[in-house]
Formats: sequence, structure tokens, C-alpha cells
Amino acid sequence: MKLLKAIGVLLFPVFAAAQVNIIPAPSSIVKGNGSFELNAATTIVVYNGADQAAADYFNSYLQQFYNLKLKTSNKAESNFINFTTLQSLLPGKEGAYSLHATNQNISINGQTTSGTFYGMQTLIQLLPIPSESKSTSQKIIIPEVNINDAPRFNYRGVHLDVSRHFFSVDYIKKYIDFIAMHKMNYFHWHLTDDQGWRIEIKKYPLLTSIGGWRNGTIIGHYPGSGNDNIRYGGYYTQEQVKEIVAYASARYITVIPEIEMPGHVSAAIAAYPELSCFPDEPTFQYYPKECKWAGDTKGKQVQQTFGVFDDVYCAGKENTFTFLQNVIDEVLSLFPSRYIHIGGDECPKENWKRCPLCQKRMKENGLKDEHELQSYFIQRMEKYINGKGRSIIGWDEILEGGLAPNATVMSWRGEEGGIEAAKQNHDVVMTPGSPLYLNQSQSPNEDSVTQGGYNSIEQVYKYDPVPSVLNADQAKHILGAQANLWTEYIAYPSKVEYMLFPRLSAASEVFWSTKENKNWDTFQQRLKIQFERYRLWKWNYSSEYFALQQSVLPSPNQNGVIFSLNSNNSDALVWGNFLTDKTKTLTSNPNAKAYKAAKLIPINKTGKYSWVVLNNSNVTVNKNSIVYTQAFYINKATGKKITINTPIAERYQSDGPFTLVNGIQAEKGFAQAKDYLGFNGNDGEAVIDLGTLQTISSITVHALDSRASWIYQPSGIEVYFSSDNKNYNKVGSSNVFILTKKDTGNGVLKLVLKKKAKTQFVKVLVKNFGQIPAGNPGAGNKAWLFLDEIEVQ
Repeated sequence: MKLLKAIGVLLFPVFAAAQVNIIPAPSSIVKGNGSFELNAATTIVVYNGADQAAADYFNSYLQQFYNLKLKTSNKAESNFINFTTLQSLLPGKEGAYSLHATNQNISINGQTTSGTFYGMQTLIQLLPIPSESKSTSQKIIIPEVNINDAPRFNYRGVHLDVSRHFFSVDYIKKYIDFIAMHKMNYFHWHLTDDQGWRIEIKKYPLLTSIGGWRNGTIIGHYPGSGNDNIRYGGYYTQEQVKEIVAYASARYITVIPEIEMPGHVSAAIAAYPELSCFPDEPTFQYYPKECKWAGDTKGKQVQQTFGVFDDVYCAGKENTFTFLQNVIDEVLSLFPSRYIHIGGDECPKENWKRCPLCQKRMKENGLKDEHELQSYFIQRMEKYINGKGRSIIGWDEILEGGLAPNATVMSWRGEEGGIEAAKQNHDVVMTPGSPLYLNQSQSPNEDSVTQGGYNSIEQVYKYDPVPSVLNADQAKHILGAQANLWTEYIAYPSKVEYMLFPRLSAASEVFWSTKENKNWDTFQQRLKIQFERYRLWKWNYSSEYFALQQSVLPSPNQNGVIFSLNSNNSDALVWGNFLTDKTKTLTSNPNAKAYKAAKLIPINKTGKYSWVVLNNSNVTVNKNSIVYTQAFYINKATGKKITINTPIAERYQSDGPFTLVNGIQAEKGFAQAKDYLGFNGNDGEAVIDLGTLQTISSITVHALDSRASWIYQPSGIEVYFSSDNKNYNKVGSSNVFILTKKDTGNGVLKLVLKKKAKTQFVKVLVKNFGQIPAGNPGAGNKAWLFLDEIEVQ
């Protein structure tokens, strides 16, 4: 049996007794006092052919990692592991199983064959981690335990975008193994987008020969520092698709294909320009001016940058629907999934507004606006797909203009779309960008290029897919949840794994375990063993969990701030060399101090602070030591009392109003989204209490301009002074936004007073940009306003 092909065989002959550290946490565990010894004489017992796959998987795993192959039989008296599907546990519950380990045998009983498979995955986690000892003993000790388990949700999904960056068939299989080993059961395969069409459609060969390739890709984060001018692409043949679907099915994973419509279709239009409202308009016309282009600028082309583009399928042409129906026919023949994902997200309406055929379609069907035209588009495709015995699933934009009758909604723009759909009695899969987009940064000190945002492992773990605002009947429509991995900035398998792990392990417990069985503290203990498994399996992962954790707190006396340093490494010493960035090593400076994490350090001077985490047994700073630095900019507003008078978006609240006076200025743009306050379409108004009358000469507002993420520079600021927080006088305004870091979009608006003035209270109104202009990602939507810091000098 083929298992984890990319993982090499490891030979470790001695294995200590395993502890019970299972992820995701089972429904119930009762630990015994004894243990079972798995050895060369152990027999795998299988009573029927349906359970042979789970038995073979387990035996293959033992061969790979323990250099041990067990014999298989249909009976044994003792020293056996049996796999049995009972069809009797928790009727109707997919994936339920029990595992009973005594000193004589181990029995895994699944309600369904998938349950038996998941019980086998639990058994794998009961195996001890191989050591590197050279002893000839080959004892594998499994603790005596009784486990009863079943998943909380029937939909437990993981997504992979292969359009922005393409991954081989072998790696897709490895990705499927990631899913299987976390007891997840859906693989959402994002196969088409503006940057490439990745699935062979025999009726339309140009989709892959033209649409599968782009002439270049922007370098770095949008808008990029240039273009690599490298032809890039690839696609999966239909035979390869069948192979992957079969591989997933053997692991009880359903593959859901996504064929984007009516937006995100530049690759399809490059292949067949007649699908556009305006076939003669070159793609370059829609290309962002700030991004570099490679190759020919004539005609329709596959997009070379990332974002949202106005060139979408023409909703007024019948040949558009004929094309899509033909594509869907071939897709249905390859994927047995009940669901077909039709995208439906981020479809600009600008071309439809100026297209005579689209306007004619609207008039003939009594559609009042282009949102209803999108609803017509989606509902027409849903009717066709329903007629083939399948159902559609789409991103939450399919709610706009009226939801298709039988559609399931994937809620990605927060939970609002999912809540609305559930209240309309539609099924929902929760996949909000915060915290389930695993392509967002997992570290505040991320040194690789990511989409931006910030989703820590703790945020992922503490997410609950069922919103509290739903009643019991509405909550039944929450089928489950899904973790997504978009690959604009993920080009290689090692980066895929770095972004996935360990957050995917946290997500698996969110999707599987009951709320009562989730516990962040115990999860962290089990996670430490999971890291050992990653190393055994040769999976790349982020070690951010063990990195130095830093936070800024208000000072009790409002004099500066308090810097908190901590580490999940219990043996860590934090060496601090504060305000001495001129020295090259921490230990060479007499001011360097060693603190046991955690440590609270007062900060009341501007400067760059540095520190390093060392183990107690090794306090030598060397070239491999990771030295952290953080610049603090102390001003009259730092650490002072602040209130915000306008709504802060739930997704971007950071540390609340204190974020704007914490002395830290974000330097990495949206990659440091956790350091901003976000305002969705509205202004930001802050009032800072300086404590006493202060003489003021200038006010500086730090903000972000990251248009690919719908974040726009403020249109201006207005500043008001007051001595009593009641009567305010306007002292000036500014509408000049100065980029301080062009590559990240960081910038400032600064107001220098013509004459210094005294005040205790400073009110700053930061004005939202307004509606996003045509031709930009998110055109027609309200812009986001991201604020970072307010300086008062």
C-alpha cells in the first residue's frame, strides 16, 4: 500500500512506552495501568474485506517508521490488533469508533469503515516516538486505554489553491495524507483562477495549453518589486485527477473541485476570449499600473499578479453558459463528490454595467441590478448542476442578489454570510479568513512573504464554528469548518508545510472535538509530542510556538509602556541588551541581563531593544542564535489613556485603542495586521488624554495603504484640542499621505501646528478613503482604514 510517499524510511530499533497525547482530542479516554507490547509476533486481525485498507495502512506505517511488518489473519487468540466495522455505534454518526487496548490485544471498532480508519489513526498516535538508540530490542509499548470517539462536525475540510502556484501529483497525495492523519474528510481543490487553469477539459484544450501558463509573476508582495519574466504553469490530466480522487477516497476523503465563476476567470478568457464581455480589450488594460508586466501586452493573457480583475465571464452571452455546462459535464465525470464548488466570490460588476448584452439580459429577466444578474448566473448554473444530481457550494458572495435555492455557503468574509445563510435554512461551512486562512502570518516576526494578516495557532484553536447568535435549529445548518491555504506567496512544498503546521493540528481539534473536550492548556502539552511526530514524518513546520513571545501593556502610571517577554520553552532564559544596539553580541555588553521568561520590562525611552532566547544549559550567543529587536518610539501620547469613538472591525481589534499609543510602529504592512486597528468603511476617531496640559507642536498618524487587500490611505485627518474633554477647537488638518515604506504601504499624515499650543485632550479624526475605485481589487466596496500609531510631539 502506498503511504506518505515523500517520507523516507527510518529505522529506530528501540521504542519507549508511549503517553496518551492524541490530536484531535477524543470524546472520552479512560486510561488503564497496564500496557500492550506490539512485536513481530503480533497479528493484525481483519474479519471482512472492507477493513483491509485500514489494516494495510497501519502495517505500511509500521514498516516505514518501525521497520516492522505484521502478519494478517482473520482470527487470533491473543497478541493481536483487530480492525472491525460494526455498523452499530452512534447510528448516523460518520467516523465514530472505539479503541480498546489491554495487555492482551487491541480492538478498533468503527461504526463505518471511516470510523475504523480514524481509530487506526488514533492507534498510530499511541505508538511511541522512535528513539535513535542502537539497541537490538524491538519492543513497542502501547498504554492500556479505552477510547470512545466521534467527530463533532461531519464536514472537516482543508483547501489548497493550485492556480497561483502549481504542485505535483505526488505532492497532492502527500497533502491528502496530511488531511487523513488529522481525521479530516474533505479536500477542497481550487483548480482555476486568474493565474492559471489546472484541469484538463478535453472539449476545450486551450484551457490548459494557453490558460495553464503565464508569462511571468510579480516578485515579492503585491504590487511587487518587479516581474520574474519566467513562464510558469502546469495542469493535471484527467487520468491524474482520477488517480488523486481514488487516493483520497482510500483515505475517506472527498475531493471537492472548484471551478471559478463568474469572476476570477482571466485564465479561461485568455484561452477563449469570446467568453469576455469585451473580447478585443487586452488583459493589459485591466492590469494594475503599479505592477510590472512580462511579455506581450496584446490580446487576452493569463494574469501575472494577484487580486481581483474586471474581465469576467459575460453573463449576457449564451455561449458562456454552454461553455460552463460542457466544462461541468467533464468535471462531474471525474469527481463523485456531492458538492461542486462554483466560486462566486469577488466578481466585479464594472464590465457588466457597460456591456449591452448583460444589460439586455437584465432587462429581459426583470433584474434590477448587477448583483441580481450574478444571482441569475449562479442560480442558472445551480439548476444545471442539480439536474445532474449534484449540489453547488460557493463563497458567501453567492448570497448577493438572492441565494440559489439549494446552495451551501462557505463563509469566508467573517461569519456574517454564514449566519445569514443559516437563518435562511441553508447549509454552511465556516471558513472565516480570521482565523482559518493559514496563508496568513502565524508570527508577529514573520520573515517570509505572506498574504499578510495574522492568525496564531492559539487563535485557530480557540475558534468555534457555531456562532453564538444562532438558535439550536439554525445551528444545525453549520455542517463544519474548513482551513484554507491560498498560494499567491507559497511556491514550494516546504513553504506549504511551514504555513500548515502546527496550525492544521489545532484546526483538526476545532473540527473534530466537542467544545467540552477542547482545552488550550492540555492541547499545548499534546502539541509538544506532535512536533516530535512532525520530525519523524519529515514534515516541515513553523517553530514559532517556541519562539519568544512579546506583547506591550499599558504602564500603571501611564508613563511609557510595559514590554512583556515570554516563551513556551520552559527552560528559556531571555537575555536583554536594552538600548545598546551598537554592540554586536549581547554577552559582550555589561548591561546585558538574563531574565527568566516571563519578564515585564518598563519602556520609557525611544530606542531599539534587543534580546535572545537561550536554554539554561547553553547561554552562549553565537552566529546561529536568533536575536530579536523591537524599536519603540516614545512620545507624549505613548501609554496614555485613549478612547475610540467609531466602530472598530471585529476582525482587526489588535489590543484595542491602546494599539494606537503603544509606542510600536508597524513596519511590515499587512503582514503585521495584528498591529493595526481596522475600520471597515468608516472613519476612525480617537481621543487621547495626556493627563496634564502639554505643549504640542505636531500630530502624526501612521496608516496603511495596501490596495490588494482593500486597504486605502486615509483621505485626511482633522485635529482638535480641548482642556476639559467637552469643548474642542479645531487646530488643523492634513490630506497629504506620505509613504514611508513603499514596498509595504506604510505611511503617515502629519500635521505641524503653525504655532505651538497647550492641551490635555487631543481628538484626531482620520477620514476613510471612501469607495474603492473601478479597476482595483474590491472595486465598488467601501475601503478599509488601517491605523497603527498616533504620535503627539
